[in-house]
Amino acid sequence: MSRLLQLYTDRGFLQDATPGLAARLAQGPITAYIGFDPTADSLHVGSLVPVMGLAWLQRSGGTPIALIGAGTGMVGDPSGKRQERPVLSLEEIDANASAIRAQLSRFLRFRDPNDDDPNENRNDARMLNNADWLRPLGLMEFLRDTGKHFTLSYMMQKESVKSRMETGISYTEFSYMLVQAYDFWHLYKTERCELQMGGSDQWGNITAGIELVSRREQREVHGLVFPLITAASGAKFGKSEGENVWLDPARTSPYRFYQFWLNTDDRDVERYLKLFTFLELDRIAQVAAEQSVNPAARPGQRSLAWEVTVVVHGQEEADKARQASEALFGQRSGPVAHSANTDALLVIAESNEIPVVTISAAEFGDKMPLVEILARARLASSKADARRNIQGGGIYVNGEQVDDVNRWITLDDFAGRSWVLLRKGKKNYVKLVRQ
Repeated sequence: MSRLLQLYTDRGFLQDATPGLAARLAQGPITAYIGFDPTADSLHVGSLVPVMGLAWLQRSGGTPIALIGAGTGMVGDPSGKRQERPVLSLEEIDANASAIRAQLSRFLRFRDPNDDDPNENRNDARMLNNADWLRPLGLMEFLRDTGKHFTLSYMMQKESVKSRMETGISYTEFSYMLVQAYDFWHLYKTERCELQMGGSDQWGNITAGIELVSRREQREVHGLVFPLITAASGAKFGKSEGENVWLDPARTSPYRFYQFWLNTDDRDVERYLKLFTFLELDRIAQVAAEQSVNPAARPGQRSLAWEVTVVVHGQEEADKARQASEALFGQRSGPVAHSANTDALLVIAESNEIPVVTISAAEFGDKMPLVEILARARLASSKADARRNIQGGGIYVNGEQVDDVNRWITLDDFAGRSWVLLRKGKKNYVKLVRQ
């Protein structure tokens, strides 16, 4: 088995592949592509399997092509959809495509545009946009050179079409597989791309492309599909509280992104480490062993959350997310987690992850008793309970432990901000806002 297929098998990427792929890979590195339809201005974690598939292809010596589907996005892929996709404007599609390009750069090494040597780094990733060849394509030309190679019965046997026959499928979406097949043919002709990859729901579209290249060029090209990931609990992967977990920090904050991975079911940890991180398999085995010995310490989830967040958001944001998580949930004690100067306090206060208590500027004035604020913030059941908590050393203001039951919160505590961060015990936070 080739190095790439062995890697895909060992890490859980390989669901199916065309029979001749192994023999082709034995001859040397290959150029492969995966398409990303710009239906939103961000990828989500459900897209990470194909993204990581391209990244591992490059690390194994192959040349990856990330194909932005600003052309196919005008048609809409019916695969896995029960109803027609909404039609986006060209402006929306192009804006989404631009955002996705930037996100993919986190995973793939693209050629430096200032590099004039075409022979250096030959397997640098390429980022192409199928709008460049699909939008100028004439209808008559397309029907003559592509449509004539496919029969109606062939197209109706595809699962993406069969699954929509009862609810209905437009001619636009019905013809999607032909448009994607044209992509494969075009990339074979212009880039010598011999492999298309994607999720297992793309098998029908991929094989249509293989068919078109075979008929028009009398050449053999190949397909490979990855499994569609589901959690061991049966929940749909990539959702948090029913919402997509996005790669765009404006849609899903780095803290929430980190927390999504930290909340991974124990049964999924090892599998996700193989799929979504670049950790070597022996290191993953070591983490899995640590997890089995002490699952309460969650070494697998911590490693998973850290590694994926670093790749997607960078080490600085991953550091902040980890500090915030450790501070909020008491995973670490001491000055690193609770110092007034740590970035974690800023992340916690600004992440909207904690309750907020608002007091008007008129009522607050220049100062207000801490015990009264603690009671109003429900960090204490009463002023007397607040005093007992302070005396017991369990109350913190902006990360600093309070030992004075007569302590007031003053304008100095806001330090030019709109908020003061209050904490009871290890992980009960409230953000006090004066406005």
